[in-house]
Amino acid sequence: MKPYTTLVSPAQLRELADPLILECSFDLADTSAGERAYAAGHIPGAFYLHLDRDLAGSKTGPDGAFRGRHPLPERDAFAALMRRLGLRTGRQVVTYDRQGGMYAARAWWMLRWLGHAEAAVLDGAWDGEWTTEAPPAATPTDWQPGAPLVGQIDAATLLARLGRVRLIDARAPERFRGEVEPLDKAAGHIPGASNRLFKDNLGPDGRFKPAAQLRAEFEPLLAPFAADAVVHQCGSGVTACHNLLAMAHAGLGSGLLYPGSWSEWSADPARPIATA
Repeated sequence: MKPYTTLVSPAQLRELADPLILECSFDLADTSAGERAYAAGHIPGAFYLHLDRDLAGSKTGPDGAFRGRHPLPERDAFAALMRRLGLRTGRQVVTYDRQGGMYAARAWWMLRWLGHAEAAVLDGAWDGEWTTEAPPAATPTDWQPGAPLVGQIDAATLLARLGRVRLIDARAPERFRGEVEPLDKAAGHIPGASNRLFKDNLGPDGRFKPAAQLRAEFEPLLAPFAADAVVHQCGSGVTACHNLLAMAHAGLGSGLLYPGSWSEWSADPARPIATA
């Protein structure tokens, strides 16, 4: 069976022989809500990944600088976690959450960051059996990460390249415009950015829009830049992955992630800020 590399439907998931299923449900306002939801019922066999503990690293870099609210963990540390959960070469991974894929897409991107192509996000709500039972203990493996299948950019490089990259911001329009800022140091956006709310990737049924529709919506935002000159960001490098997933599903390349995103950018008053 051909592996799934962007999205997988509930029906397709049920047909998989031995998937590694990862629940990533989370709530920024209540950081234990995802774990409680998982404990109350989850897809059989699924393991839980916590955004703060498993999908993010230290907020402070070696130089003492703030790296954003959800910086990437050490690559080797995330690889070690995946080994403990039984990841092996070629094994299909399916990530899901209860928030339209906004956290599952982060795990999807991180698996590709480790060089694991066989990773997909569950498209839409799970319509099968739920369980409160813990998954069977995983058999650790000796799997090793490969070359990254995705790219990233840091704040200093992005600052130097402003005006020469297409920058897409996945936050809500009112935050992008600088009208409100509930989480970070300052309101506004990185100069030159365009706004593409990640939720716009979904249809009324909660599933991703068809690839052709996503392509038609993204192409005007990208032109005339090539995929490797498109940088995605959001508040803290999480929902930007939703836009990256949508682009990949639409066949528009991978683009780059700015992991620190607005939370890191706005913490340094020396960096430029735009509003409206």
